[in-house]
Amino acid sequence: MKIRIVIALLATVMLAGCTSGDKKAAELLDTAGFEEKQNNFEHAAKLYDEILKKYPDSLAAKDAATRLGALKDRKP
Repeated sequence: MKIRIVIALLATVMLAGCTSGDKKAAELLDTAGFEEKQNNFEHAAKLYDEILKKYPDSLAAKDAATRLGALKDRKP
C-alpha cells in the first residue's frame, strides 16, 4: 500500500512539472509576441530560441519555431 502511495505522489509531481514547463513556455511565447509587436525583433528571436532550447516538447515550441523562422526570413 505504501508503494502505491509513493508512486502516486511521484506521478503527481512529474505531471505538475510538465504543466509548469508548458505554462512557462506559453508565457515566454506571449512575451516574445509582444516584443515582436513592439518591433523588438532581436529580443523576440532570443525568446523564441529560449523556448526551443528549454521547452522543446512544449505546446509553444511549434509556434516558437514558426515565428523564429519568420523573423529570420524578414528583410531588415
